[in-house]
Amino acid sequence: MGEKARILTGEEMARAVKRIGHEIVERSGGSPLITLIGIQRRGVVLAKRLAECLRGIDGTSVETGVLDITFYRDDLSLLSSHPVVNGTYIGFAIDGKRLILVDDVVYTGRTTRAAMDALMDLGRPSRIEFMALIDRGNRELPIQPDYVGRTVPTSKDEYVSVKVAEIDGEDSVTIGDLRVRQAP
Repeated sequence: MGEKARILTGEEMARAVKRIGHEIVERSGGSPLITLIGIQRRGVVLAKRLAECLRGIDGTSVETGVLDITFYRDDLSLLSSHPVVNGTYIGFAIDGKRLILVDDVVYTGRTTRAAMDALMDLGRPSRIEFMALIDRGNRELPIQPDYVGRTVPTSKDEYVSVKVAEIDGEDSVTIGDLRVRQAP
């Protein structure tokens, strides 16, 4: 796989999260009315960053949770005979809450569908919204993010790689070509 271009630097990622935070507050009338659920792995980091941003905007703490969708995926049997489970932790009841699912990239919509299925097994929120740092198009399901950091049209021969310092040691978003193999 070969990297073609950098889509966002760390500074641009931070600005996108801040812009989304302001958009959420404007639409909701204030962040106390929402909760954030990060989809494992990088969505969790982005949800924590978004919660910090919301705290900086209006001074309130936003409840955050962690959602692992591993066993809700429709391609689980294709992934591995021993899938990695990172765990779900939502330390509050989701019944009647306005939830915002947070993920790094939306592509086919299947991850988001799996996340909604997992949430419905945990309770009945009043509303589920969706935030993706990158929307790369090519949806297979009728799922669209409510909040987007950047829209980057891609082909099926490309991939988008989101890196966050907490996991990868740096913040960046790049696009690459699946057909190009990197030298060992």
